[in-house]
Amino acid sequence: MLKFLLLLCSWIPIGLSAQQDALLRSDSIPPLNLKILEFVQSKIGKKVDRGECWDLAAQALELAGATWNHQYKFGKLLELEKDTIYPGDIIQFERVKLKYIKNGITFHEEMKHHTAIIYEVLSNTSFTLAHQNTGYSGKKVGLSPIDLETLKRGRIKIYRPTY
Repeated sequence: MLKFLLLLCSWIPIGLSAQQDALLRSDSIPPLNLKILEFVQSKIGKKVDRGECWDLAAQALELAGATWNHQYKFGKLLELEKDTIYPGDIIQFERVKLKYIKNGITFHEEMKHHTAIIYEVLSNTSFTLAHQNTGYSGKKVGLSPIDLETLKRGRIKIYRPTY
């Protein structure tokens, strides 16, 4: 029997690791992305501004000195199939539905309009996200995994912060 669960902007929690700390010291990550990651790491478990998902990205970009349109264009638009994705890139979800099976249970997640920061790159399509206004962490910044291979509907855009 399949169990179905609809989660609005909710994620499975994961903790900080030595590997994630090492990521913040990586020489391959663009310098602006490193500034964004430093800000994010200082805010994990805390509420940023009003606690909306967008607030985390907005404040990170502002404090890092990035140039952006103050709406939903967070820098240079990347192509997932062609560009290297780095921690500190911003991901925007629009009308997204995900479906995956974990421990024999089928999960359905929906993100009608959600903004997150890529905190860790696990593979070409799998990331750890830093975000707030989720079912898991509420209005506080939390970390959670996502695999874009489970995307069933909707669209994502990934942006590289720019000066």
